[in-house]
Amino acid sequence: MNIENTKAQMRKGVLEYCILSILKDDDKYASEILGALKDAKMLVVEGTIYPLLTRLKNAGLLNYRWEESTSGPPRKYYALTETGQLFLNELNGTWDELRNAVNLVTNTK
Repeated sequence: MNIENTKAQMRKGVLEYCILSILKDDDKYASEILGALKDAKMLVVEGTIYPLLTRLKNAGLLNYRWEESTSGPPRKYYALTETGQLFLNELNGTWDELRNAVNLVTNTK
């Protein structure tokens, strides 16, 4: 069994939750989302994030707007929709339950 594959699958499992959480307070463009994930040591490449953002948008959890940039082409800013905020609230509860369950099973605090 490949440990790197298992670790990658664990990260993938929480990636949507992390992206929605990053967007909970402010609109952000893809590079800012990638930067926040990188700062949190969640290594994600652009080829992964763009299809995921599109899927979240198509699911009605995100919307976007174009904004002119002073340093290049216009940027697409993503924001949570009302449905996205409700979805995130539900995931927050699920994450707490899951974290507590895993901590009990692994005997960590």
